[in-house]
Amino acid sequence: MVAGLAGVVAAAAAVPAPLLPDLSSRLHPSDSTPWMIVFVLTLITLLPAILMAMTPMVRLLVVFHFLRQALGTQTAPSNPTLMGLALMMTWFLMTPVLNQVDQQAVEPYRAGQITGFEAIDRGSQPVKTFLLHYAREKDLELFAAAGQVQRPATAADLPMRVVIPAYILSELKAGFAIGAVLYLPFLLIDMVTASITTSIGMFQLPPVVVSTPLKILLFVMVDGWNLLAGSLLKSF
Repeated sequence: MVAGLAGVVAAAAAVPAPLLPDLSSRLHPSDSTPWMIVFVLTLITLLPAILMAMTPMVRLLVVFHFLRQALGTQTAPSNPTLMGLALMMTWFLMTPVLNQVDQQAVEPYRAGQITGFEAIDRGSQPVKTFLLHYAREKDLELFAAAGQVQRPATAADLPMRVVIPAYILSELKAGFAIGAVLYLPFLLIDMVTASITTSIGMFQLPPVVVSTPLKILLFVMVDGWNLLAGSLLKSF
């Protein structure tokens, strides 16, 4: 046993000195690791809000909600179905922006050419350009005045805390405008159906029971989902 212990001690002594600090660093990670974990978990928690605030999903969901109300189907298509469709369309629309973020920020950061803060600053520029393209000047002025931000030389100099809420307001207005126009043909069908059923004395049968199949049939005949998806994609 003594001979075995002596062999272990000799083997430990034979380990090159530079390997010991490296082994120690692996066994005892740096103090920044817990903060990185907290940052990643916080980012995952805020991801749905970020997705809603900085993508076209706001407009898409508002339009889909108005369409379902206009058709009178209440729960068809279901919320997960509409959310999945909106998510895939958002991915399709945001692909060029994500490619720019990857080229300008992610790839240089992986290569070790820039720091994390520089990567965040570079990656936010394509996103800000996208948001400013659809944010109304009126909404930008509102939040710039509320945040007491000095008037910049260009809109690109505005901080994200001004651009993001202005973009959300602009998207809500656009979504409500599209939804209102989408609602009118179905409202006309409801009015005509109600007038006909009332004139022939069908008081026991609610007009919505008659108009709902007619609206669904009309929407299917004109290939409404294809037209709606195409119009929404062309609006960006």
